[in-house]
Amino acid sequence: MSNVEDFLTQAEEQEIVQAIVQAERNTSGEIRVHLERSTTISHYNRALEVFQMLKMFNTQQRNGVLIYVAVDDHKFVIYGDKGVDDVVPENFWESTKNTMQDYFKQGQFKEGIVQGILKAGEELKVHFPWQSDDVDELPNEVSKG
Repeated sequence: MSNVEDFLTQAEEQEIVQAIVQAERNTSGEIRVHLERSTTISHYNRALEVFQMLKMFNTQQRNGVLIYVAVDDHKFVIYGDKGVDDVVPENFWESTKNTMQDYFKQGQFKEGIVQGILKAGEELKVHFPWQSDDVDELPNEVSKG
């Protein structure tokens, strides 16, 4: 895979956006997906940079979740802001990572991302339930670097 644009079809990207909309329907939490070819720094540190670049720390309850995928490196990171990290069960990120990885190993990248989004959305709903005055604080589209 040499081009991040070839990683997902336009239809698959739309399915991911729909999964974000569905996951955010019952929570004030915010979920973003970012794709890029590769990074020269650690994937975790790059996910932190992207989190900052996308201004995901600007949510009122610090409840943003980023799914960062380095396509050519075959690596991904799920990063939750402080508000999320403080309340999710200790094994939550590991179990979400394992769910996604199971799909990725089968070449089902879109489905792995969708399942990660939906799993994160279910957990966000528990700790950050949707309120009538909630607004969508961050865009839902897939960003690319």
